[in-house]
Amino acid sequence: MNVADSERIAGWYENRGWKPADKIEKADEAVINSCSVRQSAENRVFGLVNNLSKIKNKNPKFKIILTGCMLRYPLADLRKKLPGVNEFKKISEFLLDSKFIIHNSSVHAYIPIMEGCNNFCSYCVVPYARGREKSKPLKEILCEAKELVERGYREITLLGQNVNSYGKDSQISKSKSKTKNFKVPFAELLKELSKIEKLEKISFMTSNPWDLTDDIIETMSLPKIDRYLHLAVQSGNNEILKKMNRKYSAKDFLALVKKIRQKIPEIKIGTDIIVGFPGESEKQFQETVALCRKIGFTKAYISLYSPRPGTGAFRLKDDVSYREKKRRWLILDRLINQHVF
Repeated sequence: MNVADSERIAGWYENRGWKPADKIEKADEAVINSCSVRQSAENRVFGLVNNLSKIKNKNPKFKIILTGCMLRYPLADLRKKLPGVNEFKKISEFLLDSKFIIHNSSVHAYIPIMEGCNNFCSYCVVPYARGREKSKPLKEILCEAKELVERGYREITLLGQNVNSYGKDSQISKSKSKTKNFKVPFAELLKELSKIEKLEKISFMTSNPWDLTDDIIETMSLPKIDRYLHLAVQSGNNEILKKMNRKYSAKDFLALVKKIRQKIPEIKIGTDIIVGFPGESEKQFQETVALCRKIGFTKAYISLYSPRPGTGAFRLKDDVSYREKKRRWLILDRLINQHVF
């Protein structure tokens, strides 16, 4: 999502006659598109602003602009903590027609289809950083996809904090959901995109297990849909999943994967896992290892738990040491990403 936002920001500047600088020292403005998904990501912003401030000391005209998820904090706090930043600007202020976006590839493009999240997993700041779920109109997405295809793009990736929830915030969806032949909005979107000629591949991320419906699984079997699915499990222990406010059990997750593979045998599945969540014992961690062995994930983004102020889990004692978190991370990384075991 941040990559897609950065492409939009680049287009916003170029549409106004600006050009990318060869070196940061030669730039007039530097835009930092911040991420809040982990504390370490925010910490890197503080270091980056500090380094960029050295350039500003030599060139007073040099301007530092901060945008992205860190703007969830009160502006007064940001100004106090980041005195080197000249301007704090919300992503929404970089308004731009989709045809001016600077895509990093000539064949593949990202299309954000929704913003925000309603799920409030206890470890996650996304609902606070990105707000509640808000979907783009289906016609707008289809028009953007068709325009990209006309410009030579053949692959698209649909983006959202939880793409399965696409369209559920619309009144049309709520009224139609009572009809007998109703397809969930995301399944309908995939179906309509699949009809676009010359569009060869449709990917999407990210999906939550609890609302990956039979409709969506059915639509995923269409030929143009990518045979890679990113499905975050986070833990293989039911008690930890409950603490995380995840709305499924390990058994539910295994059953869902089985159902998906029965419908699409060739599919590859990736995931997200958090190690060292408050109270996670060695036995509970080993249940995660066992679940990963059963499923055989293609790849995993493994995070070391870090407390985030404002989240539900922040009230819990962070009682797993960094060293132990790193040990657990290494076990899963070797198992899934390096295929050592």
